[in-house]
Amino acid sequence: MRDDSLQDTRTETLGDLRAEIDRIDLEMHRLLMQRGEIIDRLIAVKVRQGGGSAFRPDREAQMMRALVERHHGLLPLDTVEGVWRIIVSTFTYVQANYSVHADDSGGDVTMRDSARFHFGFTVPYVTHHGAGAVIAAVAASGGDLGIVRSAGALSDGAWWTRLIGDDAPKIIARLPFVERPDHPAGLPVFVVAKPLADAASQDIVLHAVSLPRWLHSVPAAIGAVEGEILASAPAAGGLSLLVAAPGQARREEISGELERVGAVSASVETVGSHAARFELDTARSGIFAPRS
Repeated sequence: MRDDSLQDTRTETLGDLRAEIDRIDLEMHRLLMQRGEIIDRLIAVKVRQGGGSAFRPDREAQMMRALVERHHGLLPLDTVEGVWRIIVSTFTYVQANYSVHADDSGGDVTMRDSARFHFGFTVPYVTHHGAGAVIAAVAASGGDLGIVRSAGALSDGAWWTRLIGDDAPKIIARLPFVERPDHPAGLPVFVVAKPLADAASQDIVLHAVSLPRWLHSVPAAIGAVEGEILASAPAAGGLSLLVAAPGQARREEISGELERVGAVSASVETVGSHAARFELDTARSGIFAPRS
């Protein structure tokens, strides 16, 4: 019995394959233009419904999880993620022009790599020296984003205290969302924006914890709600901690645990939230597992 699929493969020419690639490229371009037409209609619907944020961190996280779970084949995930990020960020820019403000106080190269990988080259990139300057720029803007290191250099001290208050900017995302060895934009950063009414992901919630002084029992209190201390720095009247905790851990629970270990004067203020990120599980051959 003749194997037709084998016969077809053997008789293919370079011309045939290049024609197939051209067909796919044309279809991809057409689909991108169709996506642009939908964005035009989306803008019109938003206007009729009274507006809404162009940034949808929760929806973006859902889309990225689906992308990672269905991806297979020779094309590196880095390429797929980078292309997807540029498409989403650029179409968001088309909806509502925005700039990305970045803290370059710890070095510009890795921060610029993160911004370009996640937001592309169409979105303007503006550098500042220090997280405080980035937060101030976001607060003064009509709807820009800021990126600051999630850990490490603390030249601005407890910068997260500038996010306290209902009208202050908030952390809305943590990048990279998909973590893996040798990520081309692997610098851990927080994305800061003006408060989002209904689009923020609440998987992980971030809190500014103010203490009059350090107590060795504090890590146990944070651990009791499955939280993590990300950073600490002197602040007015004592010490401030940046704490990440699961979304189900209410602010009152954290306060209660701190009071239980003797930190009776501690205050807890929510300064943002983000989606639980994915990290490559090498034991499962490319499957990604959610992580806080």
